[in-house]
Amino acid sequence: MVSRLWKALSRKRIDENQESKSELARVLGLFDLTALGVGSTLGLGVYVLAGSIAKETAGPAVCISFLIAAIASAFAGMCYAEFASRVPKAGSAYVYSYVTVGEFVAFIIGWNLILEYVIGTASVARGLSNYLDALIGNAISKTLQSAMPINVSFLSEYPDFFAFGVVMLLIILLSVGVKESSMLNNIFTVVNLVTILIIVVAGSLKADPANWNIPAEAIPADKHGGAGGFMPFGISGVMIGAAKCFFGFVGFDAVATTGEEAKNPQRNIPIAIVVSLVIILMAYFSISTVLTMMWPYYLQDANAPFPHVFDQIGWPTIKWIVNIGAAFALCTSMLGAMFPLPRILYAMGSDGVIFKKLADVHPKTMTPILGTVVSGLFTGVMTLIFNLKQLIDMMSIGTLLAYTIVAVSVLILRYQGKECTSNNQSATPMSDYHLTPISVLKHIVNLQNQKEITEISSKVAKYSIGILCIVTFGIALLISCVGDKAFGNGLIETVILVILLNILLLNLVVIVRQPTQDVDLAFKVPLVPLIPCCSIFINLYLMLQLDAFTWIRFSIWLLIGFAIYFLYGIFHSEQGKRDKAEAEMIKRKYADQVRIVTKF
Repeated sequence: MVSRLWKALSRKRIDENQESKSELARVLGLFDLTALGVGSTLGLGVYVLAGSIAKETAGPAVCISFLIAAIASAFAGMCYAEFASRVPKAGSAYVYSYVTVGEFVAFIIGWNLILEYVIGTASVARGLSNYLDALIGNAISKTLQSAMPINVSFLSEYPDFFAFGVVMLLIILLSVGVKESSMLNNIFTVVNLVTILIIVVAGSLKADPANWNIPAEAIPADKHGGAGGFMPFGISGVMIGAAKCFFGFVGFDAVATTGEEAKNPQRNIPIAIVVSLVIILMAYFSISTVLTMMWPYYLQDANAPFPHVFDQIGWPTIKWIVNIGAAFALCTSMLGAMFPLPRILYAMGSDGVIFKKLADVHPKTMTPILGTVVSGLFTGVMTLIFNLKQLIDMMSIGTLLAYTIVAVSVLILRYQGKECTSNNQSATPMSDYHLTPISVLKHIVNLQNQKEITEISSKVAKYSIGILCIVTFGIALLISCVGDKAFGNGLIETVILVILLNILLLNLVVIVRQPTQDVDLAFKVPLVPLIPCCSIFINLYLMLQLDAFTWIRFSIWLLIGFAIYFLYGIFHSEQGKRDKAEAEMIKRKYADQVRIVTKF
């Protein structure tokens, strides 16, 4: 019973490298994909997040927080780019993990990506509403809060019907067709980039480096200013800010979900991911630098920082140019955030791990309309009942877990042989290798410089990758819990950290010594296993910076997903049906052979 359950949970997709006809239209070129990555990411982070994090968490060091978040995203982006080269299918990390790790892990990833895109869209819709509301004296919030207050601590103060209406319009747009949505996204993205350029140039003219070194005594007593200086809230503030800034980079992976709608996906998707991440980093770093140099961090407006700052310095014309550009940018970000969601539902529904109706594609628009409508309605409900801060806090944890498993999957793929053609094939028995303690040691460090992947080298790599993940989590947990004591200020903590680091280094040596898969790809992650290992560590560390309520909400979301999978998905899995049919065919062939032998 247990072995059958494990076999079901670990079954992999085996037809990804085969040519299959897609129901989705291939209409997206390199510019479209890059614009999708930039447009889905450069929105809330530029026009809202930079000001709120500078004011409440990191101070002028918000630019460092963005840089740390960018490094984490860049590592994850490289892993996504390699997978996009390997598996050009709709579904992003869900399909990637299905091919490499197994069905249950893939379901967890897909379920987390649904949460990411739902909350991403809802948060941008709520951010757009807050932004426009701040420009008209908070008229929307005051009216709705007085008419329909929600007196629940973990929900929004009022239902935001304006944001809900924006999401409904977005459902209609995405249901029309991919090309039409992409053209509108391209136009809005260009407007967004021009607006950011105007902000950086205009803001540079009014930049004052003294705002990066304001002493504590100069900060008014009624303001939340910390200790003053460049890092008023310390290194911990910068790292907590990085965990929140990470939200600003979520969206580039939208490019990876378009594998069945992109022209030449193996080439264009990796290039689009890398180019969009470079553009996004330059924009965030320059925006946060200019913002905190123009005006003291503790005087920022958390909802609409740039209109407030340009108002304070007496440049109303630039203020309204920024307002118009921000409205377009937030619409673009919302479009980019919701664009991948129906594709994830399409991929999971096609595989049967969630309800298959969600994978139905309309013959005229060539889009998964039911999946779009269902995801849009769910997003609209989230927009109504949660405020912006709650949505941002709920989002990062699922995304970080998805990025972690993508990095792990890159390692697994590099050190395993060519994909099996059947989940029913048994591995070569380990007893055939006549193992002794000496031979085991030789295989672990590959003393014979074996260049071809074997069953033993693949198993050594897999076990080593598992140990690597456990040790990396231990290091991240130790640093997160004890802080400076892990770096020489506490003897016991330092000793534990040194031991864990030595285990990690030895483990990396073992992994490096194993033969790797020789496959020609448009993009490969460099410095494997170092970069995937760094990605795993940063993602786990940032996850541990999130508060307990975020972990509780995330656990509830996972429990709902587990109920769907174990009550529906595990029985309706298309791969499970293929495996069962193949097992029956093998069984019949074996029975026929037995009858022939018996007969003679």
